[in-house]
Amino acid sequence: MSADISFKHINKLAIPALIAGVSEPILSLTDAAVVGNISQNATESLAAVGIVTTFLSMLIWVLGQTRSAISSIVSQYVGANKLDEITNLPAQAIFIITSLSLLIIFGTYPFARPIFKLYNASHLILDYCVDYYRIRVFGFPFTLFTIAVFGAFRGLQNTFYPMIIALIGAALNIVLDFILVYGITDILPAMNIKGAAYASVIAQIIMALLSAFYLLKKTPIPLKLSFPFNKEIKKFILMILNLFVRTLALNVTLYFASSYATSYGANYIAAYTIAINLWFLGAFIIDGYASAGNILSGKLYGAKQYNLLIQLSNKLIKYGVVLGISTALIGTIFYYPIGRIFTNETEVLEAFYSIFFVVLLMQPLCALAFIFDGMFKGLGKMKYLRNVLLFSTFVVFVPLLLALDYFGYKLNAIFIALTIWIIARGLPLIVKFRQLFLPLAKNH
Repeated sequence: MSADISFKHINKLAIPALIAGVSEPILSLTDAAVVGNISQNATESLAAVGIVTTFLSMLIWVLGQTRSAISSIVSQYVGANKLDEITNLPAQAIFIITSLSLLIIFGTYPFARPIFKLYNASHLILDYCVDYYRIRVFGFPFTLFTIAVFGAFRGLQNTFYPMIIALIGAALNIVLDFILVYGITDILPAMNIKGAAYASVIAQIIMALLSAFYLLKKTPIPLKLSFPFNKEIKKFILMILNLFVRTLALNVTLYFASSYATSYGANYIAAYTIAINLWFLGAFIIDGYASAGNILSGKLYGAKQYNLLIQLSNKLIKYGVVLGISTALIGTIFYYPIGRIFTNETEVLEAFYSIFFVVLLMQPLCALAFIFDGMFKGLGKMKYLRNVLLFSTFVVFVPLLLALDYFGYKLNAIFIALTIWIIARGLPLIVKFRQLFLPLAKNH
């Protein structure tokens, strides 16, 4: 039976995935918007949220690759009608990844101050980074658990329940942010930046509990750990290792970007925090269709339906580019009001407005890169993804950033280098995909 790749079915997967994906940057954007408007040391607090969010994103993206690996394996087995052979794999994967997350907590908590010194944080910003991180890090295992469960749902071609969970988590985080950061008169004192951290942790715990509930009630996949390890565990670990190296390269990019922005001063890192979080928001909007590509490509590959795989890629290119252009146009229309959502500091706004247009111009290019990134994850081609990221980071981004910084472009140096980096990520994936599957489609 041919798989359904109609516009309706793609959107049935993409829109819930888009909504679920957007909730992730919304958590950080909410922290930034709420903290950026506190009455005391708002700029320093906003800068600290940006630095810590960058570091936590690195940890989550490194270990959160379980979602892609689980989704790839499960979707391919769904396509081959052999799901019963890997039902115990997600629980084993969750056990491995949450165990590693506990090691991360024990390994980073005592060293929070020297870690954020590496990001050029100092004085009050450094103090706020340490306070914020030492609370936020305890949500880390719950976040990884939720991400792994989302991978199982994606493999089962279901993005609805992850959307429900993510919406509840995002709504709860927003409500708690306002309550805990600003306080309630005569009831609860304002906790400022610490309140934002507590709000995020509570939301992450609730999301993990909901994820376990829906997985057990709505799927045939158990959470009880059983041995021996599934036959695909080696493939899973190899995928994770390739994605681990890839994500380290990705986070070298983010580290250099954040570190250079911080070195320019508090106003620049505050502006960078707003811009990079809006970039993440745009990326996650596009990621809805990348998720559909991830989900369907794995199933089609498992079923050996190569003609449909080519058709799927062509459709997703069109949808992604239209969405990227639409995002850029909305950002252009609301160019100045968007900045004022996050801060009223004149110098921060001037720095933000000077680079926001680059973020908007990147959106269609991001669409192509992220969609094919998602498809390659669904296909299980993690080694090629690894190599592309290593090239685009160390051969393209880092040298370009150093050169543009030398000529004094500051924040423009960071975002121009990110734009070329995105092109260097996306173009090789498109070429490789065509080389791999056009001949297979013709033979079938």
